[in-house]
Amino acid sequence: MSFKIRLTLILSTVVMIFQTLTVIVNDYAMRVNLKREVQELMHNISASVSEHAARKMRPAGGTDEDSPGLDPAALIQEFQSLHRNIMEIAVFRPAEEGGAGSSSAQEAGNAASQELTGRLLYGSYDIHASGTDSADLAEAMRSGEVYRSLRSGGKTLLAGTFGFPESGLAVRIAADLSPMYGMIRETRNYQISLSVLLLPAAVAINYGLAYVLIRPLRQILGKVDEVASGRFDTPLAVNRKDETGQLAERINAMAKNLDVYTAKLKKAFEENRSMKEHLESIIHHTTDAIHIEDVNGVLIRVNPAFEQMFGWSEEEAIGRNLPIVPESGMKEELEAREALLAGQMLPARETIRRRKDGSCFEVSVTTSAIRDRNGVIQAFASITRDMTNRNKMDELLRRAEKLNTVGQLAAGVAHEIRNPLTTLRGFLQLQQQTNKLNQRHIDIMLSELDRINLIVSEFLILAKPQATKFRIQDVRFILGDVISLLDSQAHLCNIVFTTSFDSEPCEVACEENHLKQVFINVLKNAIEAMPKGGEIEIDARKQPGWIVITIRDHGVGIPEDMIPKLGDPFVTSKESGTGLGIMISQRIIQSHQGTMEIRSTVGKGTTVTINLPAVE
Repeated sequence: MSFKIRLTLILSTVVMIFQTLTVIVNDYAMRVNLKREVQELMHNISASVSEHAARKMRPAGGTDEDSPGLDPAALIQEFQSLHRNIMEIAVFRPAEEGGAGSSSAQEAGNAASQELTGRLLYGSYDIHASGTDSADLAEAMRSGEVYRSLRSGGKTLLAGTFGFPESGLAVRIAADLSPMYGMIRETRNYQISLSVLLLPAAVAINYGLAYVLIRPLRQILGKVDEVASGRFDTPLAVNRKDETGQLAERINAMAKNLDVYTAKLKKAFEENRSMKEHLESIIHHTTDAIHIEDVNGVLIRVNPAFEQMFGWSEEEAIGRNLPIVPESGMKEELEAREALLAGQMLPARETIRRRKDGSCFEVSVTTSAIRDRNGVIQAFASITRDMTNRNKMDELLRRAEKLNTVGQLAAGVAHEIRNPLTTLRGFLQLQQQTNKLNQRHIDIMLSELDRINLIVSEFLILAKPQATKFRIQDVRFILGDVISLLDSQAHLCNIVFTTSFDSEPCEVACEENHLKQVFINVLKNAIEAMPKGGEIEIDARKQPGWIVITIRDHGVGIPEDMIPKLGDPFVTSKESGTGLGIMISQRIIQSHQGTMEIRSTVGKGTTVTINLPAVE
């Protein structure tokens, strides 16, 4: 059944109920009004009849003013002729003459009716109320009036008993209400017939009203169906200013907002789907093992690389706490979990993992926490990379670098020694041919032998470092010893050392002789870089956690393209240098957990900065 028909039936039912209630209320009101008017008429008649009967019963010696008037019997006939519905009027004598006041109230049945008949003064008493008349008469003498409804001869009667204690008389009037009730029934039936006749018209009117009311609602319902189907582009055209129009405006606004939000959701869904597919592709095709486990260590998800790397299938791994961490790495793993739970970010760490067959292998593990929307950690995601082949490759590379370095050193040493050997061979052959000793040749030969000895000595120091014992020393004192050692050489070259040391102790854990070698190599390079003399600045400062030594000259400088190569064997800007001094110095500084930085500008000088860990 359509809503329009249901609304029509509802409205028609409401109209019918309203009309029925109207008929019932009107019928009841008319009956009540009729009864009230009859009671008022009875009261007036009884008062008039009682007054005339009282006058008639006064003694003969009264005044003219108190003399009897109209005869009560004639007055009763006159009232009955005027009011056709008054069937009988009865006036009973006073109680003191016949005891009608109290003794008659205790009698019952026909005896009571006969007794009342014997006390009748005027009128007729043919309509009896089954023995209740005496009680009504007694009650009326006490309270003034009593009404009782009767049925007699198929008629509806109303009996009213009125007492007048001052005159000792009682009046009983019986009125027939049937004719007037009949008129009321006719009016009621007429109204019902009219309602039945008007019902089709009411149904038609209600149907039209329902159509007018439902038409905009049908449009709104159609728009709601379109919105439910995902179509938001057609707005409602309901030009009304009432609640229906406001509802249409709200639905249009809702559809517009839903259109915007749906477009955004579709875009976000596509982006999420694309991202999910991308991530799934990465997870399934990466060679790194990826697994997700809850806070209790139970695996939630693994990728194919995990199955291949550890030997457990996905069915075997999910829902279990696998022993992939060996006993030796358990402490490290617990510390990592505690750090993640504390909110820290962990870098990739190299450790050991165990396969299903019990074999262990080297891996690089990156672990991160997975949190819910409230920031509570729900799981951990780990990416494991097998480092076995990479470590082997790194070892091969280190060996290759060592062999390459040895080859470079051997080639450099051979090249550097071959030149003086060639000079020695030439002079020896010359002296063998001439059988003469030339002092000048001997000096050159000795100089070349010294050069060969220097190269071999530096190479031995680099190749076979001595065992070192670190002690706490003040860098200021070590620099002072080196400056005293090189001071005479500096004066010969017209060079002055300018020092600026921190007033606080600059203590480091070091091997004193090795640091002296470093400072001697750097200061010698600075002296040789200033052939015209000048000033060399030496600073030693204590900074948080570090001791910073700065040696600055104002010499010829080093070309910018050569600075990255400093430290390689036999790479030097000096004609007579070997390049091994800087290499040895860098190696010594690295063994002291420090750094060495060289900055230079051609024509302006070079600055060497050495940072060593301070002793707290």
